Amino acid sequence: MAKLQIVDPHIHLWDLWTRIYPHFEKPGPGGASATICRSYLIDEYLEEGRDEFEIVGAVHVEAFPTDPIKETETLQAVADTGKLPLVIVGNGDLGSKDFPALLDRHQAFRIFRGIRQVVNMHPDPKRSYTSRDLMAEPQFLEGLRELGRRGLSFDLQLYPHQMDTAAALAAQAPDTLIILNHAGMWADRDLSGWKQWKAGMRMLAARPNIVAKISGLGMLDTGWTTESIRPLVLESLEAFGTERAMFASNFPVDKQYTDFVTVWRAFDAITKGFSEGERTGLFRENARKYYRIAA
Repeated sequence: MAKLQIVDPHIHLWDLWTRIYPHFEKPGPGGASATICRSYLIDEYLEEGRDEFEIVGAVHVEAFPTDPIKETETLQAVADTGKLPLVIVGNGDLGSKDFPALLDRHQAFRIFRGIRQVVNMHPDPKRSYTSRDLMAEPQFLEGLRELGRRGLSFDLQLYPHQMDTAAALAAQAPDTLIILNHAGMWADRDLSGWKQWKAGMRMLAARPNIVAKISGLGMLDTGWTTESIRPLVLESLEAFGTERAMFASNFPVDKQYTDFVTVWRAFDAITKGFSEGERTGLFRENARKYYRIAA
């Protein structure tokens, strides 16, 4: 039987020798575990699930580097080895006056596709990724529009209670492709939180310039099973449709909770009843389209 081909649109490759990922150099309380506090390189990634799946492309998403340009330069060198069609979503501050100049430097590398700036804020400070309400800053919208002018995308990572703000910004930057990370990160795991997440996902999906990645589910459900994530996956697909969604592994971050094969077997099982075209889109072709990855 032929292996299921995958273009994985959310991975992280970090080489600690670059000295731009100090947060992965040593495990600590409240931080990453020893499982991922080490270099994670392309050869190890390609071995994940090799017997069952064929990885035919991938997107490295910024891993909070201290030097964003060095990260892009390093990943360009990885791509140049020819081991895998690989592109990068780099790091940058949309609200900075120097943002256009930063994009100029990123765009010197052919694998550069866009920017992620994590905007997650939560009433519980331990769940916040930033101390600034980034989306409320006037220059954030201008940065979002600048990406669209250049044909670049924005990877959006946020919590459900922030989705109304994000939807409003997307409406004001209609030429910018926005790619929602980790199925919107349903963080408040109660009925009220579920309803808020569902409403927010439909609010985002109403904006034609937003598409969704279904990934990173272990970050908020460390003991997940295929059945525990099935409602979230199906609700995401109900909101965005199979043409505006894609599956991703979030490796090695989700390696803390599960293994690569288990992640992709779950997506495979949940979509068994889908058409061949729908499955091809979710596992491969939508990622190629939205991140402009050559076959």
